[in-house]
Amino acid sequence: MIAAVERSPERDAALAAALAHVPFDGWTMAALRHGLRDLDAEPLDAELLFPGGAAGLIEAFADRIDREMEAAAAALDLPALRVPARVRALVALRLRLLAPHKEAVRRALALPGRAPAATRALARTVDAIWHAAGDASADFSWYTKRAILAGVYGATLLFWLNDHGEDDAATLAFLDRRLAGVAGIGRLRRRCGEMLARVRPAAAA
Repeated sequence: MIAAVERSPERDAALAAALAHVPFDGWTMAALRHGLRDLDAEPLDAELLFPGGAAGLIEAFADRIDREMEAAAAALDLPALRVPARVRALVALRLRLLAPHKEAVRRALALPGRAPAATRALARTVDAIWHAAGDASADFSWYTKRAILAGVYGATLLFWLNDHGEDDAATLAFLDRRLAGVAGIGRLRRRCGEMLARVRPAAAA
């Protein structure tokens, strides 16, 4: 289990202020200090608020979007949808929440040495999506569902960064293809399991 991100009103406010500077300064402590100045706060508090530096800032940003997604999901009629449609709706919702920060997302993915922080953030995000979708699995499928969604979401996010359309139609079509591919694999796995179940008794006889 990935450890939760530290949360506090002070960190949230500092992150929100820093985001205005990330497109120019990147995910740096300089961007955070500029944000703190905008709040008339002490810039030297940057290291106290985010001792993890740029990586900590990125993880806090991803966590903030996860929380916004979970809160906004309450307005969606998710229980009326099948599970794949719930996941699609949540991914689409998260992309809409990211839209004002597209350049910040691009810079986060380009940050050198970002892999550990990005991996942790992705793990939390897919868990948040599945949780909001109503997944209550506690067996091995808990891991497989999240691993599969990590691949789908990660690929969709990269596609989205290069989608210059205003309505994300191309990205959502890409997401639909990825989800359809996952569903096809699942159906094939079930059919193979059913075939093996029929063969095993005959082989045992």
